[in-house]
This record gives sequence, structure tokens and C-alpha cells, in this order.
Amino acid sequence: MIIAIDGPAAAGKGTLARRLADHFDLALLDTGLLYRAVGMNLVRAGADPDDAAKAAEAARNLKPEDLEAGDLRDDAAADAASRVSAVPDVRAALLDFQRSFAAEPPGGTRGAVLDGRDIGTVVCPDAESKLFVTASPEVRAERRYLELRERGLDAIHGRVLADMKERDARDSERTVSPLEPAKDAFLLDTSDLDADQVFAAALDFINWNN
Repeated sequence: MIIAIDGPAAAGKGTLARRLADHFDLALLDTGLLYRAVGMNLVRAGADPDDAAKAAEAARNLKPEDLEAGDLRDDAAADAASRVSAVPDVRAALLDFQRSFAAEPPGGTRGAVLDGRDIGTVVCPDAESKLFVTASPEVRAERRYLELRERGLDAIHGRVLADMKERDARDSERTVSPLEPAKDAFLLDTSDLDADQVFAAALDFINWNN
């Protein structure tokens, strides 16, 4: 059982992925962490995430423990991830890891939930259930702003919204694996839904689809 969840930042796909993995007892892979780890490895080394050669090298050298770094949830990591993910050689280096995880989930589970940007279109195009989770830029920016403030970080709402729109454009307009819903994906707009409503809607789709 493979559940593919795609969508832009702060749409709620991470929370949904965790709840679905727990509900169905499936392995969970936040594929965005792979790109965040590659991007932050470059940033920490003083390298430019837009440097295609260095980004590809960082992707090939990625280690499982790199996914446990404490700064991978920061906005700097999200921005770096968006930049390195536009490099074809980076995506190629990380594609095999993702597909292997889906084909042979760890822990002996009967399947996996993969959360990312191109799971339903590229990584697992044959997944039984595909969801594209989205929300308006304004709603997503407000969620991210509140999250940053709750973590004690300084944030300016207008800057968060501008950054969100910039990343959306970069992710959607890139030539390699652009952010877009699979043709057979269930489009789930979370703008006016709470986490329980999102989970219920996704569960209804998956149960009907299977």
C-alpha cells in the first residue's frame, strides 16, 4: 500500500502524512527532508545551493544521519531545498533512495506514505492513492508565520508571504519534476479545514480508492 502526498509548503501535508502512516501502520518518509539535508549541508559548508555541481555531489554523499539535523525545519532549509531540488542530478541521486523506501518499507510494514513535491508524478506514479494537498498562499503564509512565532523566531508576515510565493513559483516553474498534481490525484484544499477535517477527507478518499 503506497500513499503519495504532494503539495506546497505549509499546506498541511506533513501532518496528514504522519496521521495516515499511524492509522494504516505504514512507514513514513518525508522526502523533503532529503532535499533540505542536501541544501543545508551546502549552506553549512559555505557553498551555494544554486551551484549544480556541488549540489549533485552533496546529494550523492548524503548519509541517513544527515536527516536528523536540528535545523532542517527552518525556513533557510526550505529555501535551500527548493534551490537544490531544481538540479536534475540532485533529483536523480535521491530518486533511487525514495523508490527503494517505497518498494521495501523499513520495519516490515505493509506499505509506505511518502510526502513530497513529485511523489505521485515521478517517484511513485503507480501509487494506489495520490493526494495533492494545497491551500491559498495567504493561508499557508499565516500558518508558517504563527509557527515561527510559536518557536520564538522573529518573523514579518509580509516577508513570509513573499518568500512563500517565491518558492511556489520556483517549484512550479522548474523544468525538472515541477510541483503539480498527478492527473489521478485527489485535490484537497485545506484553506478552510482543520487537521481533523483534512484527515477525514483523505481517509474517505483512500478507503474508497482501495
